[in-house]
Amino acid sequence: MLLYDNLDINTAGHLTIGGVDTVALTEEYGNPLYVMDEDQLRQNCRAYTQAMAEHLPEGSQPLFAGKALCFKGLYPIIESEGFGADVVSPGEIYTALAGGFDPANLYYHGTAKTDWDIRYAIENGVGWFIVDNENELEALDRIAGEAGIIQNILLRITVGIDPHTQEKINTGRIDSQFGVAVDTGQAARFVARSRELRNVRLQGYHSHIGSQIFEAQPFLDQVDRLLDFAADMRTQFGFTAEVFNLGGGFGVRYTEEDPQVDIEGNIRRIGEHLRKGCTAFGYPLPRILMEPGRSVAANAGLTLYKTTGVKEIDGYLNYVTVDGGMTDNIRFALYRADYTMTNASRMNEEQTYLCTVAGRCCESGDRIAENIYLQKPVRGDIIAVLGTGAYNYSMASNYNRVPKPAMVMVSGGQSRLVIRAQNFEDMIACEL
Repeated sequence: MLLYDNLDINTAGHLTIGGVDTVALTEEYGNPLYVMDEDQLRQNCRAYTQAMAEHLPEGSQPLFAGKALCFKGLYPIIESEGFGADVVSPGEIYTALAGGFDPANLYYHGTAKTDWDIRYAIENGVGWFIVDNENELEALDRIAGEAGIIQNILLRITVGIDPHTQEKINTGRIDSQFGVAVDTGQAARFVARSRELRNVRLQGYHSHIGSQIFEAQPFLDQVDRLLDFAADMRTQFGFTAEVFNLGGGFGVRYTEEDPQVDIEGNIRRIGEHLRKGCTAFGYPLPRILMEPGRSVAANAGLTLYKTTGVKEIDGYLNYVTVDGGMTDNIRFALYRADYTMTNASRMNEEQTYLCTVAGRCCESGDRIAENIYLQKPVRGDIIAVLGTGAYNYSMASNYNRVPKPAMVMVSGGQSRLVIRAQNFEDMIACEL
């Protein structure tokens, strides 16, 4: 039941996060409710900043992946912890800037940037573009020229590594929709063209091989492929990359069956492997960027629902229904993602009630978990879904015209509202 160190049980038999009673949080702020533990979030940030400072070349930096979690109040926290930020849309850029984030330390991703997107980023001083393809490269050079600037870029290349992660989060194969493949020779032409253009400044390469990777070896293979490619580009074009961006990918525990990830140990191994490789190739050490999102935010968050009913179909299934679902957590419907769940109102009871937890949407696929064991709930009990700090709020929708929940941040045993719940007026505010 207590998958993470920031969770506990209080004398009332309720689940706590960061020392705060989760049942009391729903009484104060309503439900469903997203909860983020700021102290855990900062601890996760420091696991990266400290390990990268110790084991990777000078100037290396983690970039928080905003696709995992993006709201205005998050950006002062990650900036104060020494992170840059990976942004994938003008909306994420706007949110980061609204949170006071330095635009020079924003890295702009995306496979389908429009001319408007590119202009917006340039006009707002975004420091870096991760260029996905030659169409974008040409458009960026033209628009940067119109703005009278030279834009720093990294080229996104696909190194042909399959880390055997979930199909929908595997991004490193040759046939990926992201980046330009090395093995086909297209990445070399990508480099050559970027060197011909006047309004972009190539600084290095970006590669992302997938998510939910628990061990270091796929990243060591990635470093090998990047170094081999970089050395070849130096020979062909006289270009020496100063930056390797390894993307994100370290996994998180969603269930007891998932392994613990040794972030410091993995980063140490990457650093050692990089130095050996650079020595072998006679290649200067590049600074390393990484893009953690899930592994910073996931275990810092949970979602709280109120039980609306218990339905027992004799000889078949038991259903526990809750007042949220696929509108605030689409990941089970999308990926059949596993979570650990518990009855936050009855933590001292045994989890022996076999059930499927279903949401409120008019959709047979609206489930959060199937065939799990809970402490048997009654209407009004609070069900906690653990590890929802990443890819839950950021993927929330208004399907069935369900308003998005509020989010609270806890720290030092106190709580504060960081995102208010949507109301009905919010949902029709753009409608004419």
